[in-house]
Amino acid sequence: MKTFSLTICILFSVLFLNAQDFKKYDKGSFIKGKDSIYYRVLFPENFNPEQKYPLVIFLHGSGERGNDNASQLVHGGKLFLKNDVRKNFPAIVVFPQCPANDFWANINIDKDTKGKRKLSFVEGGKPTKIMHALQGMIKDFLKKPYVNREQVYVGGLSMGGMGTYELLRRERRKFAAAIAICGGDNTNNIEKYKKTPLWIFHGAKDDVVDPALSIAIAERLKTVGDEVKFTLYPTANHNSWDSAFAEPELLPWLFSHKK
Repeated sequence: MKTFSLTICILFSVLFLNAQDFKKYDKGSFIKGKDSIYYRVLFPENFNPEQKYPLVIFLHGSGERGNDNASQLVHGGKLFLKNDVRKNFPAIVVFPQCPANDFWANINIDKDTKGKRKLSFVEGGKPTKIMHALQGMIKDFLKKPYVNREQVYVGGLSMGGMGTYELLRRERRKFAAAIAICGGDNTNNIEKYKKTPLWIFHGAKDDVVDPALSIAIAERLKTVGDEVKFTLYPTANHNSWDSAFAEPELLPWLFSHKK
């Protein structure tokens, strides 16, 4: 019984500490006309509004959708709180949240003959409601005098990886580089973001989002794109983001790119 109580206490302490750390991310919102999106934003330590800083937009997966303006920090939020990251890569980091009834990208979700989920991606088309709001939010951030428009980056995982491709094809001129983790897209859309440096990640055993989606994008980009990196983790299932976040060259690679 004592062991059980100790375990509960440790778990509570970890959750509490995470919550305390995440408080360093300020709460914000972008509301204009019919567009509304809520986000958390982390400013650099010793932030100086007279300076210009890189801007990083990170898109969460479907499991973190909601309206609490907190869940989106679960995966990736800790990465940008690391002391060495804050010291070596001072940037403005934004985690927007997608509502439970929406999706970053225009995706059709069906099932194949075996009942397995099958994803198909729209070529062209209008943005989803939250994507439209996200585009407005980014445009608003780019008006800030302390944002370096030469160093704007986007990344995302799972649904957010799909949203990353979607955002790139809609706003490709805004981004200096991008990372997409276990995402997917219609390969016919690649032509619209082929000049954006991109690092793609996926788990070879992913049974939620087929790794073939990332493989197809990477292979196509290798023939038509300016710069693409592809990392396939042979033993990883859907959670390939922890491995991606642990890559020592991830942030040095991302921040090395400028428009």
